[in-house]
Amino acid sequence: MFRLAYVPGVTPAKWVNVWTERMPGVPVALVAVPAAEVAGLLRDGGADAGFVRLPVDRDGLSVIPLYVETTVVVVPKDHAVAAADEVAIADLTDDNVFHPLDDTIEWTVRPGLPAFTRPRTTADAVELVAAGTGLLLVPQSLARLHHRRDLTYRPVPDAPQSQVALAWPTDATTDLVEDFIGIVRGRTVNSSRSRTPTTPAEKPAQRQPRKPAQNGSGRRAAQTGRKRKGHRPR
Repeated sequence: MFRLAYVPGVTPAKWVNVWTERMPGVPVALVAVPAAEVAGLLRDGGADAGFVRLPVDRDGLSVIPLYVETTVVVVPKDHAVAAADEVAIADLTDDNVFHPLDDTIEWTVRPGLPAFTRPRTTADAVELVAAGTGLLLVPQSLARLHHRRDLTYRPVPDAPQSQVALAWPTDATTDLVEDFIGIVRGRTVNSSRSRTPTTPAEKPAQRQPRKPAQNGSGRRAAQTGRKRKGHRPR
């Protein structure tokens, strides 16, 4: 069993599918965990590896950054922001912006005006946006995860971005962890760093046909023993 943790917004299916094809004898157990708790879960042995959002406390963990997500602003569909293709942070100066306790974006200066409360979770913040009491900035995958028909979102190119990474306990870098790292990094099954490379079966060597031996007399040797025309025995 390989235990794989993942935070909200991350979809591990494509990597799990590759694992299932290559390692059919080792099932994967997926562990959904809040972004703020995944590092502790890994250190406590609750999972072999996990997808995390950076920054994360790296004490005792090995981390491989994978990709960066676009930050978007979530707004009601009738908000003025919805008319634009993208939004700048300066456009949100007069709006109340929620900052949930599980926010995954590292802000130097928070955009907009502080909202009347700090929601416990991003899901709670989305509910408050739907109620028309403020806006919310999140990685695009979280906006998709919490999609509602009465809400929409727009990219905010000048906002800080969230980065997704693969992490695992450094002292527990097992063979299975190495196999999963290889899958995430896109190594093929025949990669030189793979533990179980597969190679095409070797074909048995084919025997070359033997050439007839010849001696210095050439054709005369082949004709030895033939009776010549007109020869009579004595």
